[in-house]
Amino acid sequence: MVESNKTKLLRFFVSVTIITILIDQITKLIIFNLKPNLQWGFLKIHYLANTGAGFGLLQDKTILLMIISSIVALVTIVHYQEIPQRIWPQVFTALFLGGVIGNLLDRIFRGFVIDFIDLTVWPAFNMADSAITIGIIGILITMWKKNT
Repeated sequence: MVESNKTKLLRFFVSVTIITILIDQITKLIIFNLKPNLQWGFLKIHYLANTGAGFGLLQDKTILLMIISSIVALVTIVHYQEIPQRIWPQVFTALFLGGVIGNLLDRIFRGFVIDFIDLTVWPAFNMADSAITIGIIGILITMWKKNT
């Protein structure tokens, strides 16, 4: 039986989401176990337990952040059919979803998010945060390009 394009894209979307979660969780596990303290110029790699969201917002509001992340993930999944059936919108949305789930898993199982990438001029972040940021920027660009 030949797979439809929609089925292939869904399979691809799920794969990118799962790979994003795995990369995020594996890197956090390595950082958690090794607790490195490395620095190359302005880049530092070190273990940080973040009980809030980005930029230090909502510190110690783990339950609220878990609820928000769960709703965002669920809404993204429920509205999957509305994602354009093209490769880049699928990639960017999958990265976003994988990042949200990666940080949600931290909050559920640890009570905080592990951050470890520190550019010294920017708040520390992790692979999930990177995936979320790339996903959002990519979604916005594809939406903008569609409207121009």
